[in-house]
Amino acid sequence: MNRKLSLFAMLVPLLALMASAQSKVYFTSEITPEALVKIYKALGVETTGRVAVKISTGEGGNNHYLKPTLIRNLVEEVNGTIVECCTAYGGSRQDVSKHWQTIHEHGFDSIFAVDIMDEYGQMRIPVKDRTHIKYDIVGDHLANYDWMINLAHFKGHAMGGYGGVLKNASIGVASTSGKAYIHTAGKTSDAGQLWQQIAEQDDFLESMAAAAQAVHNYMGGRVIYINVMNNMSVDCDCDGSPEEPKLKDMGIMASLDPVALDWACVQMVMNHKATAGDDNAPLIERINSRHGTHTIDWAEHIGLGTKNYVIINL
Repeated sequence: MNRKLSLFAMLVPLLALMASAQSKVYFTSEITPEALVKIYKALGVETTGRVAVKISTGEGGNNHYLKPTLIRNLVEEVNGTIVECCTAYGGSRQDVSKHWQTIHEHGFDSIFAVDIMDEYGQMRIPVKDRTHIKYDIVGDHLANYDWMINLAHFKGHAMGGYGGVLKNASIGVASTSGKAYIHTAGKTSDAGQLWQQIAEQDDFLESMAAAAQAVHNYMGGRVIYINVMNNMSVDCDCDGSPEEPKLKDMGIMASLDPVALDWACVQMVMNHKATAGDDNAPLIERINSRHGTHTIDWAEHIGLGTKNYVIINL
């Protein structure tokens, strides 16, 4: 047999196996402090050392963010520190002092150690996909942590269509300058120029995926991803006046694969059968109108994860 053909014949089963590999996504319909700990433990990975728990502490006026009472058991389980970064659009969290005030008003600093990672500085970390951004700009305190629990509130988003773990890793971990750099797909890191140089939509979404991969790689893959599907407004926790959710709470999903996790959550919303008082149409419209699933497609394209998943019910 021709040597090249023989080698190809050997590779076909391996490629088929790789193509069929499924990422595990764990699901519980319970949204309780105990359920968060349970789904974390189901992943079978023990965090060690200094653990960053990346959440959104919520814009002032927003009441949909993940509450301290909900996440307390999990944060204590891993002896974690709540981490955040400042925003790039004004509001109650771009200015550090106002951000600390919002954190206090929302009850986080009375329960947890909290770190605004870009309070004192920022740093550049490498990106694998340099299609738009040439580096990622993050809070320099990211270097202080050994593990990250990416604890995202899954909901809609005015610009990205939806917000889940990919957004929480990219926009969420980026400093003010980093957020501007992602939103403009590498045109500027000056937050004052953000709205003048805003990127084409798909370029922005692809930049988010690249930044999420940069954070994952910087942490050496030591990231656990969790999406909490409650209070699913079409608007993000960064909105001080969000629309009321039209969709009922669904549960919690977790995975070691952020692509599989966000895709599983999106599909759960898309495939939901609407009833009176439980309408998925507004969130679907928000996702589709912003081409939101392109972030997931691009993240898979650049090798951050796979959309091929299996749900494991707890």
